[in-house]
Amino acid sequence: MPELPEVETTRLAIAPLMIGQTIIGVTLRAAKLRLPLSPELPVQLRGERIDSISRRGKYLLFGCTGGTLLLHLGMTGHLRLVPSTTPPGKHDHVELHLNNGSSLRFHDPRKFGTLLWLSDDPYKHPLLADQGPEPLSDDFTAEYLYKKTQRRSVAIKTLIMNSKIVVGVGNIYANEALFLARISPLQTAGTLTEEQVKRLALAIKRQLE
Repeated sequence: MPELPEVETTRLAIAPLMIGQTIIGVTLRAAKLRLPLSPELPVQLRGERIDSISRRGKYLLFGCTGGTLLLHLGMTGHLRLVPSTTPPGKHDHVELHLNNGSSLRFHDPRKFGTLLWLSDDPYKHPLLADQGPEPLSDDFTAEYLYKKTQRRSVAIKTLIMNSKIVVGVGNIYANEALFLARISPLQTAGTLTEEQVKRLALAIKRQLE
């Protein structure tokens, strides 16, 4: 599964090439990914100008003139920008045709990705509303994390992989951060000392930088 740094790398790669472009067409080659693909997407997106591309956790948000396209890569998904004349690949399930002659293709062999058009505030959508702070933000501190560990009986690895606690800490990065902080993944979250949590918060930031 693409982890938070990979999603951010994708955002940084496509943003300069897509911001300011207008979607002139949409091709759907599947009825559903993790969730059904709305058959209205081609109509909803046609004519929308892409004004911004941001990230919340592992979700990419394409801010358009009339709404937001919310995308999650799932386990095997990735995006690529190609000339619109390039023949589609077997698992290129969604294609956004841009006015500059290029296309953004969502390649997702296992179909675990998500693509939704939101006309309202995307941060109030159930997929985003309850998410915790970004691990590299000023809101994610040792004090915050220590408070979240209190009276929690789950393993600390389970806790830091919970997106309601902190977003974007996947399996690999959780293991690496815990190793760096010298904490067993199986240790009960509520038994961690303030010093352990301080090391862990710092390790999470270092692993995701």
